[in-house]
Amino acid sequence: MAAPRSLPASGTTLGGDLVAETLELATSRCALPRCLTAAGAWALAFPAPGRLTVQAVLRGTVWLTVDGGQPVRLDAGEAAVLAGDRPYTLASGPEVPTADAPPPVDATAGPFLHAGAEGRDAVTLDGRLELDPAAEELLTGALPPVLRLGATTAEAPAVRWLLAQALGELSTDRPGASFALGHLAPLLLVQVLRALLAHGGTDEHPAGLLRALADERLAPALRLMHADPARPWTLAELARAATMSRTSFAQRFKDLAGVPPLAYLRRLRMRLAQHTLRRTDTPLSTVAASLGYGSDSAFSTAFKRATGLSPRHYREAARSAPDLPAQG
Repeated sequence: MAAPRSLPASGTTLGGDLVAETLELATSRCALPRCLTAAGAWALAFPAPGRLTVQAVLRGTVWLTVDGGQPVRLDAGEAAVLAGDRPYTLASGPEVPTADAPPPVDATAGPFLHAGAEGRDAVTLDGRLELDPAAEELLTGALPPVLRLGATTAEAPAVRWLLAQALGELSTDRPGASFALGHLAPLLLVQVLRALLAHGGTDEHPAGLLRALADERLAPALRLMHADPARPWTLAELARAATMSRTSFAQRFKDLAGVPPLAYLRRLRMRLAQHTLRRTDTPLSTVAASLGYGSDSAFSTAFKRATGLSPRHYREAARSAPDLPAQG
């Protein structure tokens, strides 16, 4: 385990970039990147991936249909982000009869898949991101079933490049491939978040942490909480930072974040605590003080209420299972 150290320096990341700070508390990895080539008339039906999925079209035109939605045309240079909770179809046209797609990584084809006739009229790349709950919370309520990224958007070229790099690392088995994949996944997640902030953070989407982070009126109050999570912030102080009345601030915060401001502060403290307990040997008393708890017992009670485990048991479980998810 790492030597004892303090909690992550909240509020210092990229000049107070709250999305970047949230990503520091989350982990992600790119699972099963794959290349699809196709020609002629073809259509493949995929089961719900259960993970955030990113598609990029390198050549030709592909029609993407998520269960319950309308077909979305993706031309070369375009990409799409799928929430991953519904089955979907990739096809040469919206009316082509579908066949079930093979498993993501076939024993013979590896990360490469072909559909239809001989040739490469269409070439797509996809990648699935496994996220821990800290990152999933960031996306909750913000991601529509399909978010289309046109070829001229700032994120589409980066998505294509990152997926191509991930596929290359997986298919060539070069030294350090697993390390490279581990670093490409967070970069891909950053592009997804940027796309959501630029194209998906609107009133038509339900409340969620991402919408709150993207809101300029709430940003000053959020920066205060992230910069000093140990301070016993009051609703009046936070509202004053946002230059709003307490009533208006509390209502706007709940409408966008899905929880009241002080409930958000409690969740932030728990995420910071879990991050530290999973990754360091910092004494529990230090963790408690860093988060504003007057005693170890008060911290332990709050932590167990949020996670179902005492801080000590959570740390022990994290040591035996490094991928133990965050909760709260």
